[in-house]
Amino acid sequence: MRLLRHLLSILAAGLALPAFAVPSAVVTTEQVRAELVAHAPQGITPGGEVWVGLAIDHQPHWHTYWKNPGDSGLPTTLQWQLPAGVSAAEIDWPTPQRLPIGPLVNYGYEGKLLLPVRLAVPAGFTADSLPVKLHADWLVCKDVCIPESGEFVLDIPARAASMGRGADFDAALAARPAPTAGVQASASLADGALALRVDGLPAAWQGKPIAFFPETGGVIDNAAKAGASWQGAQWNVRLPLSDQRSESPTTLPAVLTTPGEPRGLRLEVAIAGTWPAPGSTPAAAPGPAVAPAAPAAGTSLSLAAAMLFALLGGMLLNLMPCVFPVLSLKVLGFASHAHERRAIVASGLAYTAGVVLSFVGLAAALLLLRAGGEQLGWGFQLQSPAVIAVLAALFTLIGLNLAGVFEFGSVLPSGLATLRARHPLIDSLLTGVLAVAVASPCTAPFMGASLGLAATLPAAEALSIFAALGLGMALPYLAASLWPGLARALPRPGVWMARFKVLMAFPMFATVIWLVWVIGQQTGIDGAAALLATLLAIAFIAWALGTPGIGSIARAAFGAVGVLGLAAALAWMLPAFEAAAAPAAHAESGSAWQPWSEQRVAELRAAGKPVFVDFTAAWCVTCQVNKRTTLSKAEVMADFASRGVVLLRADWTRRDAAISAELARLGRNGVPVYVLYGTGRAAPQVLSEILSVSQVRDALTRL
Repeated sequence: MRLLRHLLSILAAGLALPAFAVPSAVVTTEQVRAELVAHAPQGITPGGEVWVGLAIDHQPHWHTYWKNPGDSGLPTTLQWQLPAGVSAAEIDWPTPQRLPIGPLVNYGYEGKLLLPVRLAVPAGFTADSLPVKLHADWLVCKDVCIPESGEFVLDIPARAASMGRGADFDAALAARPAPTAGVQASASLADGALALRVDGLPAAWQGKPIAFFPETGGVIDNAAKAGASWQGAQWNVRLPLSDQRSESPTTLPAVLTTPGEPRGLRLEVAIAGTWPAPGSTPAAAPGPAVAPAAPAAGTSLSLAAAMLFALLGGMLLNLMPCVFPVLSLKVLGFASHAHERRAIVASGLAYTAGVVLSFVGLAAALLLLRAGGEQLGWGFQLQSPAVIAVLAALFTLIGLNLAGVFEFGSVLPSGLATLRARHPLIDSLLTGVLAVAVASPCTAPFMGASLGLAATLPAAEALSIFAALGLGMALPYLAASLWPGLARALPRPGVWMARFKVLMAFPMFATVIWLVWVIGQQTGIDGAAALLATLLAIAFIAWALGTPGIGSIARAAFGAVGVLGLAAALAWMLPAFEAAAAPAAHAESGSAWQPWSEQRVAELRAAGKPVFVDFTAAWCVTCQVNKRTTLSKAEVMADFASRGVVLLRADWTRRDAAISAELARLGRNGVPVYVLYGTGRAAPQVLSEILSVSQVRDALTRL
């Protein structure tokens, strides 16, 4: 256990290592030229301020996004590294423009753009220069969208710090929405729309058409036609609410623009009335409604029904391949205590406690992160290469121990070495924790609707669903431990158990192979090879320190060699993990599958083409089984081709906010999810998690 704690600490610390990118003031791609620029007309003075910013020069027809990107896209984000005492404000966003794309409307920028940020200089600043480092992420789109990022560095001299960019900053600051002194805005909710009234607009604006840009996304239908009119000096507009609304604010900050006025006006709209429940908002125009094969998360699924589905889904999790290795440990434990009635009952209760508490703890972390603005879903921890590496190391050590390569008692201090013998219930509880760690990426039948609903409920009710899920997973083993007939049916302990223990090592090594493959999907061949080198070093250390019969001098020498090997492997692995960005969307070579995007689905549906979307991840074993069975069948692919179905794959192996948001709109919180969109405005079909050929074919007949 000490080895595992040390490994976990090293891996966690390694996440802070920088990527092996060479920072500069300029980053150029085929789509944009991005540059870190600065402006300080009076130089850098103690207690003063300095303007810095990211200047983006877009290639023709390419664009990036505003703070609220609209129907699709992601805003540009800036992360600063500044000297002690220097602080950065938020981006002073210039007034955006509408960017219609098919049936969608986005908000963003084309051409030349400067995103200015004000830096506050502390009163005690006396340096000759101000070093600034910036990590920026932006999404640039035209017909396709490409996530890009850059590492920037700039040393701003304390004197003559305008650096030739004064005009650019003046233009950017002039393009900011102006404050609206004297302008009053209020809104009320009625008939699925926001009725907005604005008084006190400048005389030059009155009588002209006005565009409305909400700063909060997921409230109004950006593409719907707004009914606007002037009544004297009062502007009235009816803004239809989004049928996929995710926010219910009491105040809505927004920007108004009108032709001929380059600078918008920013206002705060106070909203009166009661918001309708999310998902019940009537749309301004018919929109795609979700019609899943299993009960969807929504108002039609009660809390009691969701808990029942979670209980059934948890029981079915025991049939998922990702859980098999840990269950082998339970089988070994049952065999060890088969004829010790009290011990096996206590073990079953401890295992149940470990499973239920782990599900609730993992769910609480998920809900807290989502409340903080993170777009995450079930199984989110396996989107981190570091977590996967720790699990791979843990399963390697368990497998080596079962195979007899080393004994924990020879590695750990005597107090810890005898802990298992003195407290076997801890073993059972930790086995439950480990089972949840590897089971969480899987989504069994009945789970999808329950987990989707849990993401929309208050914390106490949401956690009760996850507790039911954990109870369902542990229930077969709890029932078995409480059933006396099972213990009598098992053979008595004997020599066969030594062989059975070694046999149980192979499921552990199979899990390690899967985890290394997942790392390869996330970080490439370098990350997978580095992880294998790390596991080899860990195995060597475990053998050197834990094998009886090795002399103390040889043990120390072998241990030192192993530690050096581990340090070298970590020095290779950690930068490979840190440098690996989320893979850019690309079509699979020689495959009929195309990368998913919300924009692509909208374009295909607008063109009248049916679409099938596979929401998947490399760490989701159920996804991979379906991919290599049902979705690889010649008859299924022939049916797709004969009906002209376009196949899209949404890869959630790495964190992807757009995919997380789409899963939430579908009433789901994890993968796999399979969605078939028909032509026209027909409601899409959400198929079950365990996909079959007959189910896909039946869905295709309903197009």
